[in-house]
Amino acid sequence: MDTEELPPCKQDKVHYKGGELSRETLNEKPWSSPQVSSLEMNESSTRDTLSFTVYVGMGSARYVLLTVVALAYIATILANITLMLLIFLDTSLHKPMYIFLFSLILNGLVGSTAVWPNVMNILSTNIPLISYEGCLVQVFLMGTYGACNFSMLTVMAYDRFISIFKPLQYHTIITPQKVKQLLFVANFSPAAMVLGQIYLTSQLPLCRYKVHKIFCDNLGITSLSCDDSHTIQSRVTNLYGIIITIVIAALSVLLILLSYVKIMVLSLKASRNARKKAFKTCSPHIIIFVNFSLASLFSLFYNRFNTYLPGEANILLSMNYILVPPLLQPIIYGIKTQEIRQSFSKVRRRTVFAMSECLFAPSSVFSLCVTGRLTQTM
Repeated sequence: MDTEELPPCKQDKVHYKGGELSRETLNEKPWSSPQVSSLEMNESSTRDTLSFTVYVGMGSARYVLLTVVALAYIATILANITLMLLIFLDTSLHKPMYIFLFSLILNGLVGSTAVWPNVMNILSTNIPLISYEGCLVQVFLMGTYGACNFSMLTVMAYDRFISIFKPLQYHTIITPQKVKQLLFVANFSPAAMVLGQIYLTSQLPLCRYKVHKIFCDNLGITSLSCDDSHTIQSRVTNLYGIIITIVIAALSVLLILLSYVKIMVLSLKASRNARKKAFKTCSPHIIIFVNFSLASLFSLFYNRFNTYLPGEANILLSMNYILVPPLLQPIIYGIKTQEIRQSFSKVRRRTVFAMSECLFAPSSVFSLCVTGRLTQTM
C-alpha cells in the first residue's frame, strides 16, 4: 500500500531537554529521546509506544509522589499478605466468609500490582512510556480488578444474607461445593467479559499516542483510535462496555443494596442484641462496599472528564480507585472482625512465646529453634 494515500495522523512526541520532559506534535513518530536514540527505533515499534502526559513537567514533585505511592503500595502488600496468611494458616478461619475475603484481597493485590510498579518505574526513570501491548494487559488487569471486586462483594453480601435470614440452614445452603461454584462464577465470568472488551478494543486502529492519565484504561485507549465514533466497530465496542457496566457494576450494587434493605427491615423487628450482632457481622462489608462504590463512581467521572482535569486531580482520583480500596480492605476487616482479631492475637502470642523460649533456652534447645522443630514438639 502506498503510504502517501493515507492521511497523516497527528501523534505525540515526548523528548528530553536538559533532563526535563517536553512535548511536540509530529506527523511521523509519537516520541523520540536522546537517551534512547541509540536504539534507532523503526516505524512499527514507534507505532506501539504510548506516552503519559500527566507526568510531563512534574519536576521535583514526582519524587514526593514516588515516595507516597511506594509507601502505600508496600503497606498494601504487607497488610494483604498478612491477612491472607492468617486466613490460610488458622483453621478456625476456614469458613465461607473468610474464603470469600481471601479472594477479595487477592484481587486487590492483582489490581494494585498491575498499576503501581509501572507508575513507580515511570516516576523514578522519568520516562513516561508504555508499549501498546503492555497497555492492553494493564487495561485487562484493571478491568478484572474492578469487575471481580463488585462480583465478590455481591457474593459476600449473599453469604451474610443467608447467615442472618437462615442461620440454621446456613451450612446446608453454603456448602463447600457451593463456595467453589460461587468463587468460580465471581472470578471467571467478569474476567471473561473484560477479555471480550479488550479484544474489541484491540481491533480499533490506533491513530494517536498521548494518554492523559497515569495508567491505561479502556476509554483511554479507545479515545486514541482513528475510528469515528459513528462507525459500527466503535459503536459495538462502546455498547459492549456499557453492557459490562450494567451487568457487573449496576446489578451488583442493586443486589447488595436490596440485601441490606431486607437485613435492616428484619433487624428493626428483632431484639437489640440481634440488631447489634447483625450490625457487627455486616459492618466491615458495608464499609468496604461503600468505599469501593464511591471510588468507582469517581473513577467513572474521571474517565469521562479526565481531559479537562489538571494533573494533580488525575493522580488523586486514580489513587482513590486503585490504591485506597486494596489498602483499606485488610485494615477494616482486621479492626472490625472479632475472629480475625482473636486469630491475630493468638498467632502473635505463639510467636512471642516461641521466641522467648528460644532466647532463654539451653544450647541444645536453641538448635531445635533454629531448625524449626521446637514449635512442632510444643
